[in-house]
Amino acid sequence: MPSCSPDCCLLQAVEIIKIFSEDGMGKVVEIPADMTARDLCQLLVSKSHCVDDNSWVLVEHHPLLGLERCLEDHELVVQVQASMTSEGRFLFRKNYAKYEFFRNPLNFFPEHMIAWCQETNGAIPPSQLLQNLLNSSSCPEIQGFLYVKEMGRKSWKKLYVFLRRSGLYFSTKGTSKEPRHLQLLADLEDSNVFTVTTGKKLHSAPTDYEFCIKRSVSENSLVAMDFSGRIGRVIDNPLEAQSAAMEEGNAWRKRSQRMNILGSPSPLHHCLLSSVIHRTQLWFHGRITREESHRMIHQQGQVDGLFLLRDSQSNPKAFVLTLCHHQKIKHFQILPCEEDGQIFFSLDDGSTKFTDLIQLVEFYQLNRGVLPCKLKHPCTLVAL
Repeated sequence: MPSCSPDCCLLQAVEIIKIFSEDGMGKVVEIPADMTARDLCQLLVSKSHCVDDNSWVLVEHHPLLGLERCLEDHELVVQVQASMTSEGRFLFRKNYAKYEFFRNPLNFFPEHMIAWCQETNGAIPPSQLLQNLLNSSSCPEIQGFLYVKEMGRKSWKKLYVFLRRSGLYFSTKGTSKEPRHLQLLADLEDSNVFTVTTGKKLHSAPTDYEFCIKRSVSENSLVAMDFSGRIGRVIDNPLEAQSAAMEEGNAWRKRSQRMNILGSPSPLHHCLLSSVIHRTQLWFHGRITREESHRMIHQQGQVDGLFLLRDSQSNPKAFVLTLCHHQKIKHFQILPCEEDGQIFFSLDDGSTKFTDLIQLVEFYQLNRGVLPCKLKHPCTLVAL
């Protein structure tokens, strides 16, 4: 009987992985070993009956380290799982900025950080510079100051760095880019770039935005895990692994809030319905804090029109619209107002009134009104 090559065996193998939604609930799925991150996202979108708008991502998340990154479409999920530590997990999440590089590339190439742009001294229009940059076969050199903290160190250093195809370098003499003044800071060939989610808390970071360059280390052993207990357990029996996948996969479902108000004989039924019907919407997140709303907007891409609604912390009768515009997060208070005994909601001091928050959101999805932009992308959490 002919032997199977390692690559052939990999393609034929089936693996079990666990995916988490952002409410902390997990779901076991069985996938072929050659399934890419994009294919798995498509599978989860289909099974969860989500809207397929090409903005779903699989996130590699390390809670103890405060690190996470979006997997690229082509990455093999099983290979990524093999390189993760026991505390690492996969999250299924929206990220509206997933393909933003191709939609608005100018945002990713600030003129003051590109060496070529600085050398032209403004002689070439920015649009032409960008076109030349994207059509070039060479990698542009990005430069600028970064605060850097090495492994095991407590302090941060401010360095002038250069991002090139061969790696990330820093200058030992001011902003000089002479070869004798450049030292390799990180080789990006076998590394992944992670966003740091708790940089100030864990690392006393000097800024609000941090990233971490982490070497990708693969292990040769791939095992099925049982996560039903407090800690993971390796499943040696293939039949048990398959049974665990089917049992937990079928049983796991997020339990949404249920409100027992429909069919109420009370004359205040319509008023009650208007005051709570928004809680059924994916863009409403209840009593989250201002900081939590910022975190969610950051995680889902910071694109124009990304929004959510939440309860106001300062006024128990009011609500807040949190909206992203030009990568800045703004908050608009929605106040209730009474007219002829009926409660309405408005965010422009009563000039435009709505009987419930669903009507308000639908209006501002079509009309900008007093907002800096229309509501385009709801910030949602998904139940797999």
